Amino acid sequence: MSSMTRKEQQQHANLLQGTLDMLILRTLLYGPAHGRHIGKHIQRTTNDFLQMQHGSLYPALHRLERKGWVSSKWEMAPDRNRELKYYRLTEQGRKQLLVEESKWKQMAEAVARVMWPAAEES
Repeated sequence: MSSMTRKEQQQHANLLQGTLDMLILRTLLYGPAHGRHIGKHIQRTTNDFLQMQHGSLYPALHRLERKGWVSSKWEMAPDRNRELKYYRLTEQGRKQLLVEESKWKQMAEAVARVMWPAAEES
């Protein structure tokens, strides 16, 4: 049984969800991509530290689409004989990415201050 309260569990889930959303939006800055490509890009860029599971990536893409931050369209894959769903960053998504990056930077700086405090002055 977890020692976290329900509120703490929800905050933890929101943090992870927000981080995944930010990584997807950042990946789409490079241009339209299908889900598998987005997952592979994040995995490759993090030197396999972050493994994008089907069960988290696609729900995140659908959530971002519902929020209007990405749009999607079925298109024929250039190297395949089948259609793939390509996701694109919307203007609203670009603005949200800036918000998410700012929040992430503030959180990272706050954690760094606790983990590696400046040397105390004498």
